Amino acid sequence: MDIALQIWGGSFYLINKILFALAEGKKQKTKRNLKINGWAIYILGVPAWVIILFGEQNWIAASIEAGGVPSMFLGLYTVYQNSSSPHRLFDRVASFFTYGSIALGVGFSLFDYGGVTSFSQILEMGVMVGFLLGSYLLAKNNRTGWLFFMLMNGSMAALMLVQQKPLLAAQQIVSLSFVTYGFWVSRKIKPLKSIC
Repeated sequence: MDIALQIWGGSFYLINKILFALAEGKKQKTKRNLKINGWAIYILGVPAWVIILFGEQNWIAASIEAGGVPSMFLGLYTVYQNSSSPHRLFDRVASFFTYGSIALGVGFSLFDYGGVTSFSQILEMGVMVGFLLGSYLLAKNNRTGWLFFMLMNGSMAALMLVQQKPLLAAQQIVSLSFVTYGFWVSRKIKPLKSIC
């Protein structure tokens, strides 16, 4: 079961990063189709990651994976509507879940472990910041999200290596190369927006 979950979660998240990276610099119709598929596949990969992370008592990472779903739907909706900026109400809902998930995951982890007592918690915090801010910023068409995805992929690769999940560690390393490519291509297209 563990291997099946690793293949499911890992392959869906990798396909998402490939589609997002390939969308950069493409004509509008192609870019839109790639991003719609990318957001949908991203959402479908969440259950496997949540099950794996809860099973390893990675409370921070599991809560942010689940809490990131509204940002994923925000991204899907924004691209589907062919809008350059997100719907205001959906943006607020996604923002609420993003920051609420951070507080919930970190709070429960600190309670369960009695503080920051393990290296895995530090890696989870890197995953948390990278995943939530990366998803949220890319959902708002802000290419700074690529930089946060780099942090997420590097932290998650290290976490999966520590927890002896080599398939997911390898997937994260491959994803990192596509995230780097996506950021590199996006740099040529438009300037960085502020995070706010």
